Amino acid sequence: MALSGMRGLSVFISDIRNCQNKEQERLRVDKELGNVRTRFKNEKGLTPYEKKKYVWKMLYIYMLGYDVDFGHMEAVSLISAPKYPEKQVGYIVTSCLLNENHDFLRLAINTVRTDIIGRNETFQCLALTMVGNIGGREFAESLAPDVQKLLISSSCRPLVRKKAALCLLRLYRKNPDVVNVDGWADRMAQLLDERDLGVLTSSMSLLVALVSNDHDSYWSCLPKCVKILKHLARNQDIPQEYTYYGIPSPWLQVKTMRALQYFPTIEDPTTRRSLFEVLQRILMGTDVVKNVNKNNASHAVLFEALALVMHLDAEKEMMSQCVALLGKFIAVREPNIRYLGLENMTRMLMVTDVQDIIKRHQAQIITSLKDPDISIRRRALDLLYGMCDVSNAKDIVEELLQYLSTAEFAMREELSLKAAILAEKFAPDLSWYVDVILQLIDKAGDFVSDDIWFRVVQFVTNNEDLQSYAAIKAREYLDKPAIHETMVKVSAYLLGEFGHLLARRPGYSAKELFKIIHEKLPAVSTSTIPILLSTYAKILMHTQPPDQELQNQIWGIFNKYESCIDVEIQQRAVEYLALSKKGAALVDILAEMPKFPERQSALIKKAEDTEADTAEQSAIKLRAQQQSSNALVLTDQRPVNGTPSSNQLTLVKVPTTSSYPDSTDQELSQTNGTLNKVDSSFPAPDLLGDLLGPLAIEGPPSFTAPASQNMTAEVDGFPNAVEAGAIVPVGKQANSVQPIGNISERFLALCMKDSGVLYEDPYIQIGIKAEWRAHLGRLVLFLGNKNTSPLVSVKATILPPSNLKMELSLVPETIPPRAQVQCPLEIINLHPSRDVAVLDFSYKFGNDLVNVKLRLPAVFNKFLQPISISAEEFFPQWRSLSGPPLKLQEVVRGVKPLLLLEMANLFNSLRLMVCPGLDPNPNNLVASTTFYSESTQAMLCLVRIETDPADRTQLRMTVASGDPTVTFELKEFIKEQLISIPAPQPPTPPSAAPPVGHPMVTTPPAFTDPGAMLAGLL
Repeated sequence: MALSGMRGLSVFISDIRNCQNKEQERLRVDKELGNVRTRFKNEKGLTPYEKKKYVWKMLYIYMLGYDVDFGHMEAVSLISAPKYPEKQVGYIVTSCLLNENHDFLRLAINTVRTDIIGRNETFQCLALTMVGNIGGREFAESLAPDVQKLLISSSCRPLVRKKAALCLLRLYRKNPDVVNVDGWADRMAQLLDERDLGVLTSSMSLLVALVSNDHDSYWSCLPKCVKILKHLARNQDIPQEYTYYGIPSPWLQVKTMRALQYFPTIEDPTTRRSLFEVLQRILMGTDVVKNVNKNNASHAVLFEALALVMHLDAEKEMMSQCVALLGKFIAVREPNIRYLGLENMTRMLMVTDVQDIIKRHQAQIITSLKDPDISIRRRALDLLYGMCDVSNAKDIVEELLQYLSTAEFAMREELSLKAAILAEKFAPDLSWYVDVILQLIDKAGDFVSDDIWFRVVQFVTNNEDLQSYAAIKAREYLDKPAIHETMVKVSAYLLGEFGHLLARRPGYSAKELFKIIHEKLPAVSTSTIPILLSTYAKILMHTQPPDQELQNQIWGIFNKYESCIDVEIQQRAVEYLALSKKGAALVDILAEMPKFPERQSALIKKAEDTEADTAEQSAIKLRAQQQSSNALVLTDQRPVNGTPSSNQLTLVKVPTTSSYPDSTDQELSQTNGTLNKVDSSFPAPDLLGDLLGPLAIEGPPSFTAPASQNMTAEVDGFPNAVEAGAIVPVGKQANSVQPIGNISERFLALCMKDSGVLYEDPYIQIGIKAEWRAHLGRLVLFLGNKNTSPLVSVKATILPPSNLKMELSLVPETIPPRAQVQCPLEIINLHPSRDVAVLDFSYKFGNDLVNVKLRLPAVFNKFLQPISISAEEFFPQWRSLSGPPLKLQEVVRGVKPLLLLEMANLFNSLRLMVCPGLDPNPNNLVASTTFYSESTQAMLCLVRIETDPADRTQLRMTVASGDPTVTFELKEFIKEQLISIPAPQPPTPPSAAPPVGHPMVTTPPAFTDPGAMLAGLL
């Protein structure tokens, strides 16, 4: 910026630099701003020189970080000045001070356009630079055509065309719908023949943006890109000014290879061969040298070439060459190069079959696991995890376990999770797997999620040959003077279940097992005590006839905990004491755990999902990763269930691979304890375990519907549940405390069942149990404080819709540490509606004030009661309800394609009872239910679904009842369930099908005539 002749500006800058402190600087700035404001008020007396000087001062003050809220008009007005110095100031200051939505920019559009289409190249460059920097929508609409003309103009100098390409690139990125690039394929191909490398580089940047949105239109550019790359690789006639440390235009090489990665795999053999020759030259000609700048440039080209090689799915020989090259990089001293080598080797592992070749570098990769740089250690861990298989699993897992002892806390959680997954996936035998997991818990107990020891117990329970071995190992760990609490849990559980198998061995008598387990009791938290009580009951059960001394000791413990403040511990103690006095009956009641159904591990499933997502073919995903981040996305380091184990306020958890609580309940009905005698109408999710079921134990909390009702779990749209404007989804609020788990999924799960967790964060868990009878409902909120400090300023307000009368009992302002309070909520359904109530809940923990608005699952289907109806009852009712508004019919399109049995299961889960045999057409369903509200009382509702076997994505639905509002609301409710998750469909011309819910012009041939339902019977 030229400051010659502007003495006032130079003096002002000197004054600022001489200020002793921030306060002096602020006073000097305020004084100058006041002076500038005064001079601008008398603008008529300002010369262009003075206006330019004051605008420069404004820019300098703005760059210092002060707000400049005036003088914008003066800056914009300088754009229309006839002389370069004033025009330059106008463009620069306007670009810096004004954003794309500023009103003053509209005043400058015509002047900017005049400069762009004019013949003064200097003014054209100034205008293009400002438009490119601001990139507003109005600029795009008004100026994009002129910028495009400049770019393809043969009379413009390369400097102007280069700026035009970059300006158009910015406008296209910001407003792709405004900038018209239809038919630009030929023009882009012509631009790629440009001899000037500056214009060519800018045009290639534009091409990358264009092909990322629509590669099909730019196939003609692909051979030109290969030709450019070949020309650069051979260093043919590259001007010296575009050669960087001997590398011909590395920027253009990188952009060209990036553009090629947006095209699908190249099939043309000639083009493919030429491209591989170029890539081979790049791979062979890249090495590590001492000059850092040359290294940076050559490696930028090399790693882009590697990404292109992976995208093209090159032959194995070239892949081997790439791996060998990366193997050199991971062994050099420069940490940045080691990082890049490990990162690209991991990417290559994800998209190509080179695992055996990468294994040759396993020793060096393991060495990188101990690198001083944590980012390199993370990349090495990712690579070891990806390259592990049965042949090297033992070595890798043992290395991870050895490293676990010295690893910093930031990596231990990820390390333990990956070691557990690898041990399970590639265990040569189950005893080794048990050894690994127990070592894992011993070395990193705080960082081992409950899912890991849940899975161990499942394996041991399902394999009889493993039970004695696992019990022996558990006993060995209990002999240690200090072990982690998670080890106490798993050891106590294993010895309680299987310790009796070793009763004849020295050291494994019931008394000795009880003694060594009981020694750990004083040091454990309240969440572990219930497991120990269960273990004591098991030990007592296995000593029949009972040892009187041991029995008295255990009874004494039960007596002690009968008055415990923790409800779970108290209940277990009371029930175990009562059960243990029943003598031999205790053996049947506390029988050994049955085998768990074989299911895929939740840990492995998560790992496979992650791998499938990141290993999807090709460079487009790699490009997206590079554009959003300079490194690969790290593995999620939270526990799998998303809940820190130390903060959980939960019931005792015993492993299960199922993430479905309903299916878990089926298993638990067979488990030990008194659970099989308990009312199973309420599942026992986490904090809200059934108080009558002391051993109701489960894996990580998840409230998806059971697998047998998978179509129900996918329903996503209870009426107004998703779209209610008054409801603020928790995930979108500005709370600093983030929820654990998906709020919407929890709500939808509770819409299908009557107990579960509604909301959870690191401080609190809100659970629900509900009962519904006719038009009345009783819903209990369980507010559980998960921490050792109280929650204060607790407030809960119900925002009911007009159709529900709701009364919430008093909510205490303080929830004590590790305590749970219950707040009953009485509900009366006044009239039919699909509106949803909202719980406005807030509390304070330390400095965190949390406020959430949660939808309550008091939804339409809770007031339905399924009813079986015979043909003699059905047909008179159906016949009597003739036509709208009592009988409504609609053809629904966009339905999730379900088999008839799946749709029947869905209806039954929604409390609509499917009545088989009423419709003679096997492709149709008839269902009945009763809707209850205070205004309608018990209202019989009848539903008929006519499906089209040739097209499962459409059906005709007829709903009838004696109340028009009930009929309409039930029809809309069912429709929302059926179309909530649209199925993939082949492309259809826009005019071929009316929108969902609109009546069809013609009746589909597969549907019977509406009046012909059971024609002979009606």
